[in-house]
Amino acid sequence: MGCTGSSLAEGDESIKKVRKPKPWKHSEPITRAQLKQLREEFWDTAPHYGGRKEIWDALRAAAEADLTLAQAIVDSAGVIVQAPDLTICYDERGAKYELPKLVLSEPSNLIHDS
Repeated sequence: MGCTGSSLAEGDESIKKVRKPKPWKHSEPITRAQLKQLREEFWDTAPHYGGRKEIWDALRAAAEADLTLAQAIVDSAGVIVQAPDLTICYDERGAKYELPKLVLSEPSNLIHDS
């Protein structure tokens, strides 16, 4: 028989739901190709700044997924979301992961290819 009076475990009320970052502007207008290059450079170098590779991989997958899948990815990887837009996260060991908005969403001044 199921429990009809389930409640959140202590500490669960602080779980933040993943959301897209607020609109932002790059320092200068960039093309989609330039944005893709900047993203690749970030993901290639990010693991060298500390933290665990599997958490970086999970954060990349979450950043490139829709919000529902992103939430499932960070939950299953044990990522602690400090900022709901994923710009600041921690792993279970307390290592900090900072993601720039450029890997999470497109800037408002993106030059659309014709």
